Amino acid sequence: MNCAHNIYIHIPFCMSKCNYCAFFSRPCANPDWDAYANGILSEIDKWGDALGRVAVPTIFFGGGTPSLMPVKIFEQIIARLARTFNLSKDCEITLESNPGTLTDDKLSDFMTAGMNRLSIGVQRLNDDELKFLGRRHDANAARRLIQAGLHRGLRVSADFIYGLPGDDARSVAALCREINNLGLRHCSMYELTIEHGTPFAGMNLNMPDNDAMAEMYDAIDATLNMPRYEVSNYAAPGDECKHNQNIWDGAPYIGIGRGAAGRPFIAGVWYEQLGAGEKFEKLSMNARAVEMVLTGMRTRRGVKLTPCTRGVINMDFAHGATGLVEISGDRLRATKQGILILDDLMIKLVK
Repeated sequence: MNCAHNIYIHIPFCMSKCNYCAFFSRPCANPDWDAYANGILSEIDKWGDALGRVAVPTIFFGGGTPSLMPVKIFEQIIARLARTFNLSKDCEITLESNPGTLTDDKLSDFMTAGMNRLSIGVQRLNDDELKFLGRRHDANAARRLIQAGLHRGLRVSADFIYGLPGDDARSVAALCREINNLGLRHCSMYELTIEHGTPFAGMNLNMPDNDAMAEMYDAIDATLNMPRYEVSNYAAPGDECKHNQNIWDGAPYIGIGRGAAGRPFIAGVWYEQLGAGEKFEKLSMNARAVEMVLTGMRTRRGVKLTPCTRGVINMDFAHGATGLVEISGDRLRATKQGILILDDLMIKLVK
């Protein structure tokens, strides 16, 4: 019998492409949702054949803008998953969304259909900054959606971006104080990076330097009323995203839909997989262990030390890197100082 697998489902459609976005998504005013659903349902059936009736602890609808999806399509997908796998009684079902794409009724209908966690792409709480980023919504629309979700008792998370041109520790601390007033128990704080092929890549923007970014990172830790549990994620204790925690900790997962990545574990073998049949290749235990170290070390609880992960970690370096990494029980984790230089640290830590 195969072990439990988390599930990520990719919804590629957006109203428009943001200036910073390098994800697999495409603007589409009127997607053929039935054709899309048929492809997703077919993939689910194939995974049922490959995995058997495994347990599913989390389902994450990412994008793109999944909240554009008609609720009936969401219902079809959840029903097929429930028929094919054993959804855990407390299965975390997350829907990514953008302000302006969910009416009160549609939000309630998604909840009735099984969605129990809402992730909102807010990015900033200033209208001029939202326009600069290429967002279609304003700050008030974001606040309204957050409050609508919280009012209904949903677990609500919101994404924010810092490190815009002109940002400094002071402005980011001010953003964090605004976030504190929203009543959230989870948020993601992402550093703006200029990706090749995006509109921002051709704008010659005057970006903050590394020292300024480090000061902003410290300002978030000092100001936000939620502790950091991963490099970019903050949550009140108990409100962490279970799906992401499972993935970062090395649990198996499958990606469904074009652009969706997965790491299935079938009959004792790891696979590197992309949705829609784009890729399905064996992954060596050594390569998978390296991935587990890279993702685990981004979290505050760190990477679990197993025979596999120990085999790819320079334990001599780990024991000697006082102040950068620490070992607690069966976990190796980066200190606060280590997190700030994590990329350089990983080069030395992984064999």
